[in-house]
Amino acid sequence: MSVSAVREPATGAGSRLAALPADASGADLWRVLGAQNRLAGVYRGGDPRGGVDAAALGALLTDLDRRFGVGATLAVTVPLATCLPLLAGGSGPAARTLADSLDGRTVVALAATDEASGCDLAALDTRVSFDGDHVRLDGTKRWITNATTCGAALVLARHRPGPHFTNFTWVLVPADAPGVRAEPAETGLFDGSGTGHLTFDGVRLTRDHVVGGTGRGLSAFAAHIATERLAGALWAVALCERVLRETARYLGRRRHGGGVLWEREGVRQRWAGALLRSRQHRALTESLTEAVAARRDTSAAALLKASAAETVEHVLDVCAHLQGAHGFRTGGPQQLRAQGALFGIGGGTTEVVLDIVAETAPHSDPGDLP
Repeated sequence: MSVSAVREPATGAGSRLAALPADASGADLWRVLGAQNRLAGVYRGGDPRGGVDAAALGALLTDLDRRFGVGATLAVTVPLATCLPLLAGGSGPAARTLADSLDGRTVVALAATDEASGCDLAALDTRVSFDGDHVRLDGTKRWITNATTCGAALVLARHRPGPHFTNFTWVLVPADAPGVRAEPAETGLFDGSGTGHLTFDGVRLTRDHVVGGTGRGLSAFAAHIATERLAGALWAVALCERVLRETARYLGRRRHGGGVLWEREGVRQRWAGALLRSRQHRALTESLTEAVAARRDTSAAALLKASAAETVEHVLDVCAHLQGAHGFRTGGPQQLRAQGALFGIGGGTTEVVLDIVAETAPHSDPGDLP
């Protein structure tokens, strides 16, 4: 599904991506970005252990959104924000995979959500058991970005029953290991993301494929989920501003009566209201970026996640309406609106993150609210 008709030419540092077609897959983007050292460039000092450089990450996401589809951009964002920082806490196979990933030679899928439990990670059923120097993995992961294109998957599994956070462990699983099966998800959305389902049937690996230590799965994930939410907020800024520009250009050309649609006061006001929401989200993102990037502030990250979801939904709804039938074209705002719902689902639903905001906000002095 080509989106070239609605994409702007890549500019600046992103112009080196121009050799790729607009419908390139996320795996293709990953290879090119790794070769250009732009993957390592989103981290402070070029090292995922140092945290993200928010300005570099925002610039990269803007470049990708400007030219490529939502699916391909998603396929780059998830491993950058979560997989590579998690791998940085490991050694052996994790260290080698991290080096290959930063160079663009392999893509790692984040396999956290289970077949039945979804984003309720404490209820997942995927199991890892230990037998001397080996581990065995069994279970199914659903709706995993890069599932069909990855060289390895970072799998969250439980090693003992119960919801306690120490009952979960990350395992790095090569995609070609015996017992691993990947199948594409049944959806017409997110082209280029490699989204699919992963099944692990008696997968046997050496114990050094455990990443970050036994029982540290959820605590390690919690330490990096703030970065993923910041990435989503930065992407939402780029996406909303791009679609608003495209909509304004369309309204300025679309004939209506003796003039163009942009000349109608009601149309301009509705567009301006969406612009206001977009600018408010940008301002919130800029004000909280340092708290998330440097301190991994979970409350600030939750605010950004909720803001991104609601802003994307509002802006795309307005732009889809204002573009009328034109909005139904391939890659147009009607299609983007369906894909944009991911901002309010993936990485924690809007209801979940708003609950975090409520729980972490002080109640004694409203002036202290984040």
